[in-house]
Amino acid sequence: MGSVGLLFVGAVLFINGVMLLGWVEARSAAPMNFFVGGLQIVTPTYLIFTADGDANAILFASGLYLFSFTYLYVALNLTLGLDSSGLGYFCLFVFLSALVFSWVNFTRFADPGFGVIWLHWAFLWLLFFLLLGLKQERLGRYTGAVCAIQGWVTAWFPALLLLTGAYDQWAGTLGVALAVFGVVVYGALYVVLGRRSDGVPAAPAQDRTVRA
Repeated sequence: MGSVGLLFVGAVLFINGVMLLGWVEARSAAPMNFFVGGLQIVTPTYLIFTADGDANAILFASGLYLFSFTYLYVALNLTLGLDSSGLGYFCLFVFLSALVFSWVNFTRFADPGFGVIWLHWAFLWLLFFLLLGLKQERLGRYTGAVCAIQGWVTAWFPALLLLTGAYDQWAGTLGVALAVFGVVVYGALYVVLGRRSDGVPAAPAQDRTVRA
């Protein structure tokens, strides 16, 4: 069930990324944030209630709320025209939590694929904090590009692997590939976009799947 949610997280990350790039009008991104935020509230709640006390299943599901609350916060900010600082500092909380979930995936769950994916998400939420919380608007287009790309490589593609039953076979390879990809692509993007001052202030989105 969590794999389905991850698939649509890919969509909301992509939409929010192109919004930050200025390709779509900000308020037009709000409905997708409401849709996916709502889905990611229902999914972990169902998984927790059906976990029968399984600590690992509950731990898996708990991370989904970090991102569902982000999406809903984004949607409300866009709809109501709120200041971004509250959302930005919530993203700092998500960034620190994502580092913990990365460590848990590497150690407790022996899952290098999602260990690296959580590091990608930690980096993205750190960018959201810098952009929205600290108002570093020069990072707007860079953050948008990273967000849009992550929609495909950390959500859509892993979700398809999970849904087709191929994830376990490719988890190690995926972890290595995404680690190299992150360093090379995000570094190159920063050279091209990260130092510009024409950022578009707006909002973010994301999730970790639960195989169920």
